[in-house]
Amino acid sequence: MSVSLQVLYPITDGSRFDYDYYLSTHMNLVAEHMGPHLERTLVTKGNAGGPDTPPSIYAVATIVFPDQDAMNAAMKSSEPVMADIPNFTDVQPQILIGEVVG
Repeated sequence: MSVSLQVLYPITDGSRFDYDYYLSTHMNLVAEHMGPHLERTLVTKGNAGGPDTPPSIYAVATIVFPDQDAMNAAMKSSEPVMADIPNFTDVQPQILIGEVVG
């Protein structure tokens, strides 16, 4: 069964997030170091939190793995990806690991 790793980047007062760097450099690092174990990736940029409500999240990265073993293998090679986070944001990412059910 597929497993997903979602990384959410919440907007906080005074925080920064460089979308260009994130998409052009960071996600390439994900592909380079974790790619052999991935099924697919998806990045969602936060545009709104509802009607007339600003977003509370800069972006959500969804990374789907074929199974838990693949995710475990990918995480073993994720050090360069993790070390790159300060290059595009100063927020503490939130993580959700789950079972893909639909």
